[in-house]
Amino acid sequence: MSRRYAGAVLSLAVFTLVSAGKARSQSFRVQCPTSTITHPSMLNNNSAEPAYSGPTSLAINSSGFMVPTANVNGAIKCQQVSGGDGYSTMANGVQTFMFSFGPLSGLADIAKGLPGTEFPSVFNTTYPGNLLPGDPASTEGIVANTWPAWPTPLPTSGFTYNGAVGLAPDIANLVSIYDIAESGNTVYVQTNSPLGLNTGNSVTIAGTGGAPPVGYDGTWTVIASPYTFPAGGVAGVTNYGFPAPFNFTFTISTATGLPDLNESQTAAASTGPVFDGHVDPRQIMDIGVMNGNIPAPLVAFDEDDEMFLTLTNVGMIMRPDLFEQHTIHFHGYPNASSVYDGVPDASVAINIGGSFTYYYLAPDAGTYFWHCHITPPEHLQMGMVGQLYVRPRQNRLATGASLYTGLQYQNGQVPGQVVDLRTACNPAADILCSAVTPAINTGAVRGTDKLGNPQKYVYNDGDGSTAYDVEYPLQIHGFDPNFHFVGMTFNPEAFADMKSKFFLLNGRSYPDTVTPGPMATQSSDGRMHYSQPLPSIINIPVGGKALLRIADLAVDEYATLASLGIPMKEIGFNAKLLRDQAGNNMEFYTNSITLGGGESLDVMLDASDAGCGFAGCAAQLYPAGSTFYLYTPNLDHLSNDQENFGGLMTEVHICNTVTGGNTYGNTCN
Repeated sequence: MSRRYAGAVLSLAVFTLVSAGKARSQSFRVQCPTSTITHPSMLNNNSAEPAYSGPTSLAINSSGFMVPTANVNGAIKCQQVSGGDGYSTMANGVQTFMFSFGPLSGLADIAKGLPGTEFPSVFNTTYPGNLLPGDPASTEGIVANTWPAWPTPLPTSGFTYNGAVGLAPDIANLVSIYDIAESGNTVYVQTNSPLGLNTGNSVTIAGTGGAPPVGYDGTWTVIASPYTFPAGGVAGVTNYGFPAPFNFTFTISTATGLPDLNESQTAAASTGPVFDGHVDPRQIMDIGVMNGNIPAPLVAFDEDDEMFLTLTNVGMIMRPDLFEQHTIHFHGYPNASSVYDGVPDASVAINIGGSFTYYYLAPDAGTYFWHCHITPPEHLQMGMVGQLYVRPRQNRLATGASLYTGLQYQNGQVPGQVVDLRTACNPAADILCSAVTPAINTGAVRGTDKLGNPQKYVYNDGDGSTAYDVEYPLQIHGFDPNFHFVGMTFNPEAFADMKSKFFLLNGRSYPDTVTPGPMATQSSDGRMHYSQPLPSIINIPVGGKALLRIADLAVDEYATLASLGIPMKEIGFNAKLLRDQAGNNMEFYTNSITLGGGESLDVMLDASDAGCGFAGCAAQLYPAGSTFYLYTPNLDHLSNDQENFGGLMTEVHICNTVTGGNTYGNTCN
């Protein structure tokens, strides 16, 4: 099916410039700490996920907070998304206006079909050049040197930046110096207000009249802060009685005997440039405007993680009359605080030109999704929906470790072992336990998958029953083109008449579902933007299993998906392992699944030939090169509006091997 692009519209481009100018006067911020009370060590949570060897031990500190004392599990993850509008191009060429979320971090990963959720060491970096409107599509087009006739899919090798868009260093503090003096090689500084330094920080001294050997100017490492003068004082230094937080010391090894400088009009001390959430709004507007996606950016993190997700509202460029607020609601995901739930009645909503950082402490593994909770029927239908999943602790066990014992550690069932009440599961006291110990200890240990990688699991099963080789999140959605058209043309939306005509897997109808890589759509700003970045091709290595994380985010239709040929096993429903409270496995095989809006399923396509035991069974039921289909048996959902094919259908390929990892970038070999 050929794809066509709409041309730029001059009047809409003017709207873009006007709206961008207004937003620059507002306040955008982003947060991604490198350490917290829950994850105190930057070395352990800034760039890698620690292995799981038992529950975290906790104790109450002097401030009354529960803090980890040993075996800290999880890490810190961060992501930034925009709230605004964008375009999708359907498989029959129709361009559809959307309200949508777009990526403002993890741009390169999202374009490759990976989650845009990053460690602080990646998130807190700045782009080495100048980001271009439409990035990463704009830069990819330059690399390909084929503008304006870009190929589909675009290459994804030239753009590698995954940090937060707009993040810029800021000077955290600047204070005037009351007195600076040297004794031996140690410099003692007394300031007019506290600078907020800690021992080991860098501090910059300026305005004292020169660098060594004639002055104190330069950048130094603090050796003591806060500093309290000893009772006997310091030779050659006058103690003016400032409180300890006002004082600090550093060493100059190349100069001694520098004069005492007191009450200077120019001497100042400052911390160096730091990342404290300050941003450049121009970069955010360049990348965020008209860059919304369907689905929204993929979010994925691990149990025990702390997740910081910033929503930045860049405005509705196609509808400048709408002062639309947006929120983020993690559907089916328990939150300790309602302020982060996204339901505006009990939390907050983000205005145009503003940002808000949601905080989540990852609870239970499973497949969820996220969406805007401002007039949900409208904003969900218009496209403000995305995929979310949480990976289990079991993925972090050492190779060869007992899965059953690992689950017992988590649930506090090992005698003499510390119990983390945040993870413990006692079916007798809690009927909602999500990680019940299996009724039978199968002796399963963590091994490797068909691709030679450490084995991954959907849940903390304790018996290996949810092991898989490749995973594919699939978002089911539907579009009513009439609803979108009136939404774009300043007309009242007829909610009662809403009827989806396009039925989508990851924002695409067949045959676009099997077009690899991201696609591009020219928007009203005249720029190319990634649209529908995630295909739905399912590649399974010979003898392997594919995990399908399926979420239905439609607002007006039920959806059914059927598998022909390859057994489909349902293992989880609404982010809960199918297991009763006695530990009995409740998984089942089926040839189709049906979901309503707001439901999720974890389904395994099992091409392992495990059922090949009947008379006349071929040696291999699913040989390499085979193609199967995952599709809806509802015939009215197998069309692209007026076309007689398309809709909810994709292909399942059996491969000799799969390269690229568990991502949409998988290549069948």
